[in-house]
Amino acid sequence: MQDSAVKFSIEYPERLSRGVLLLKTFLGWLYVGIPHGIVLLFYGIAVFVVVFVSWWAILFTTRYPKWAFDFVVGYIRWQLRVSAYYEYFFTDTYPPFTGKE
Repeated sequence: MQDSAVKFSIEYPERLSRGVLLLKTFLGWLYVGIPHGIVLLFYGIAVFVVVFVSWWAILFTTRYPKWAFDFVVGYIRWQLRVSAYYEYFFTDTYPPFTGKE
């Protein structure tokens, strides 16, 4: 049996930059919210379609397709990285435009 658990961890930094915190607080919507938000909106619509197709695949084959799992996990990873950076201020590392590890 394959381990399909998704693991998420954030390294606790020694200290966070106050300047980056101010930048994220006042201008984060401009340089994080707009570009990542637009791309994640379309990615989320694609995830909805993939989940719908996967539902049918599971219905007939009793297996969740690996490509669909990887696609959805990539979306969740990306969303969590953006949230950790912009909404929760957990890190100063700007989130990449990818859902890969």
